[in-house]
Amino acid sequence: MSTNIESQVPPQSPSNHRNDLLGLFANHKVAPNLLMIMMILAGVVALTKLNVQFFPSFELDTISVSTSWTGASAEDVETGITNPLEQRLRSLDELKEMSSTSASGVSSITLEFHEGADLSLALDNVKKQINGFTSLPGDAELPRVSQVVYYESIARLLISGPKNLDELRVIARRFERELLSRGVDKIDIYGLPKQSLKIEVAAEQIQSLGLGLDDLAQRIRNSSQDLPAGLIGENDGAREIRSQNQRRSAIEFNDLSIVSTHDKRINLGDIATIENKPIAGSSTITVGDSKAVVMVLRRSDSGDSLKSAEVLQGWLDDTLPTLSPSVKVQVFNERWELIKGRILLLVQNGAGGLALVLLILYAFLSTRVAFWVAVGIPVSFMATLAVLYLVGGSINMISLFALIMALGIIVDDAIVVGEDAQAHYDNGEDPLKASEGGARRMLAPVLASSLTTIAAFLPLMLVGGRMGNIMIAIPIVIICVIIASLIESFLILPGHLRHAFSKKKGHSESKLRVKLTHGFDRFRDSLFRPLVRAAIEFRWTTIAIAFGFLIFAVGLIVGGKTGWQFFPSPESTTVYANVRFVAGTGQDVVDEFLLQVENELNNTMASYDEMIVATHYTSHARTSGRGRA
Repeated sequence: MSTNIESQVPPQSPSNHRNDLLGLFANHKVAPNLLMIMMILAGVVALTKLNVQFFPSFELDTISVSTSWTGASAEDVETGITNPLEQRLRSLDELKEMSSTSASGVSSITLEFHEGADLSLALDNVKKQINGFTSLPGDAELPRVSQVVYYESIARLLISGPKNLDELRVIARRFERELLSRGVDKIDIYGLPKQSLKIEVAAEQIQSLGLGLDDLAQRIRNSSQDLPAGLIGENDGAREIRSQNQRRSAIEFNDLSIVSTHDKRINLGDIATIENKPIAGSSTITVGDSKAVVMVLRRSDSGDSLKSAEVLQGWLDDTLPTLSPSVKVQVFNERWELIKGRILLLVQNGAGGLALVLLILYAFLSTRVAFWVAVGIPVSFMATLAVLYLVGGSINMISLFALIMALGIIVDDAIVVGEDAQAHYDNGEDPLKASEGGARRMLAPVLASSLTTIAAFLPLMLVGGRMGNIMIAIPIVIICVIIASLIESFLILPGHLRHAFSKKKGHSESKLRVKLTHGFDRFRDSLFRPLVRAAIEFRWTTIAIAFGFLIFAVGLIVGGKTGWQFFPSPESTTVYANVRFVAGTGQDVVDEFLLQVENELNNTMASYDEMIVATHYTSHARTSGRGRA
């Protein structure tokens, strides 16, 4: 009798309980749930702290040198400033490339250094070379040296309406102060020409005072400057003293004393006409026949695009009702909407993936097994977000693309473990042995498959340069997702499967699942298995067919039938019409032609719902680029 009983007991298999990590989690009732809750909570905490931005954060190995020379032409700037500075800077260590732009009154030089170069040291070396430059034109300003910092664009504001540019300047500066005070990191304003203070004095007035033009200029210079005056006190009580008498507006210069004696006082405003005037050749923006200003709202590395968008929307809600009807404010190029759309796409794909997993697994496995396999998707995502936060990552277009791409990878491991455990349980194995044995049997193949995928993405982490800094988010996310999926499949899922199998006792399978199972068995036995046997039996034919497809695919690329490009070129939502004029063309001619182009653009775009047409007038500039071997 005992012999018959022993013959009915399934033979011992490697799925017997062992006191290792996998066995501990499979047998423990609390550990799997506790680990799952910890992964979810870590993801929720990371989700509240991760920055949301368009591109990953990266440093630019670039230093800029900018020099102003008011009134000089582009040719004079290139000859007097740009070329001599380039001769001094081209010998810098670790310099990769140097480019320059010479425009009316401005010289700009951009220095790009090799990856890994010490930019602090490079910045000091550039300043030493600039300080040693003694051939700077006398009326040119000292060069400004700074490291280029990337500020990502959030949105743009187009402000138009007032005919007077000074009134538009006041409105734009007010908007700038309000937005900065609310939390926007940086704002660039385009369309407001730079101003200079113009002082006109008649020759008769100067002669009547017994002064020369140089004497008058020197008196104005001496009476309008900020100077340090040393220290007062000692030790901890010492304080710096500074004379602050710098004048910056026409009203302040009106009261500047030119002649002051015991019986007579003559101010500059009594003999001169003082006014602020735009610098010739400055850029302006027009919409129709009205002047306009474009404000570009940007965020820093530590800023959040969606939070900045909320700040902008709150400011618009508070400000627009208070503006006069003549002032128009339009928002365009809202890049944060692209990020929001990608996040919604990820949520939709995740929800769709959960639904498809449940439907497909329900056809072949029990409902409870399908549910616990599907739970692995959000759990793995949450754990990935936690690791992404720990390594200094962010939620951006690249990392979201990697998460969407990893959506199909997540469920594979759990499906393999769940199906194997389900098959052994259906064959009469104990729930604990079936769930733990499924994990043990699938550990080696699933681990090998995961390591293969990790090995395929690891080389992307070795890509250097600016592109490598952007693309590194893909391998980081994929590797984190795979590791999180392995943890979920082999430590969390077996405990849930054990519970699911125990609850399943006494429940019969549905007729639909029985029919699907029988149909799948017929497909496997009548078509798939014979095809596999034939491929194995005629293995050289199989190899030849595989090589034939490979040669065909390579031939499509080599023969030019299939194009190749590094980045796709999606259609842009912005149309640019660039017009160049001969040097010396009058402003009236330029404005008339640009207004005609703008009217044609308006007529073309009349059928579109949303359109912003702005005309940007820029003075002639000369650009050059030079490389270093």
